[in-house]
Amino acid sequence: MIEVPAELAASHLRYADDAGPEWTAALPALAEHFLGRWELRPDGRVMHGVVSLVLPVVRPDGTRAALKLQPATEENVGEGPGLRVWAGDGVVRLLDEATVPSPSSPHQANALLLERLEGRRSLEGMPDVTEALEILTGLLARLVAHPGPEGMRTLADIAADMLEETPEQARRAHPDDLPWIERCAAAVRELAGEAGDRLLHWDLHYSNVLAGEREPWLAIDPKPLVGDPGFELLPALRNRWPSTDVRGTLLRRFDQMVEGLGLDRDRAVGWTLGRVLQDALWDLEDGESRIDQNEVAIVEALLSR
Repeated sequence: MIEVPAELAASHLRYADDAGPEWTAALPALAEHFLGRWELRPDGRVMHGVVSLVLPVVRPDGTRAALKLQPATEENVGEGPGLRVWAGDGVVRLLDEATVPSPSSPHQANALLLERLEGRRSLEGMPDVTEALEILTGLLARLVAHPGPEGMRTLADIAADMLEETPEQARRAHPDDLPWIERCAAAVRELAGEAGDRLLHWDLHYSNVLAGEREPWLAIDPKPLVGDPGFELLPALRNRWPSTDVRGTLLRRFDQMVEGLGLDRDRAVGWTLGRVLQDALWDLEDGESRIDQNEVAIVEALLSR
């Protein structure tokens, strides 16, 4: 039987809406089910994300792969379809997929059989952040070159939901944060009618780019949606936070991504503010008294021009 790491079980408790103790309890049996279903042999130490379990495996033909088990949620339900569209172009390759009822959890279980990458070697560990961002931006350019498929969640719908939620959630905000929330909402309102049609990763930061054999670096763990690539920039701006020259570093990163992706600068600013609004609404909904001040610094830097 597969043992669920204690850190993953603790994370399931923190993110009970997506997982919870029932999901922890269901994982060993689910892993055994898919090992048998796809005739897989365990081949290394169990790894995990926030709620997903990842098991290195070997297929019957000797191919090394990775079995990823996660509760099917609104965010990740498009992962398999998105990976099929990308077909390994800048991203981990999908080998098989299935969704089944979980025996002891209210969540359906989504199982992905993936190309094996080096799970402990990511761009997070690359000393030169500028070089890391160049690699990440190159992968992102390949991903957003693909049009989004029919039936996938859209940035247009997300933008509409944010604008509807903002007035209520803003009542909970600290007075000092209200101007930023209002400015970000105004940017979304201006762009919502042209939300884009590209297939987005949505969570491409340095830890979500792993070393591989087929290519030196490949993206993992997408939460696909269809929209404007400007909505993709924030994770790479806020991760590996600069210790000095914050404004200058953030603007250089932003310029590097905008130029590498060939984006309209004003639209990229607007959708980055939209991404900050999304995070702020989540924080307020979770009972936080202040929105993320690092993200406020990003907004300040972008608007300083």
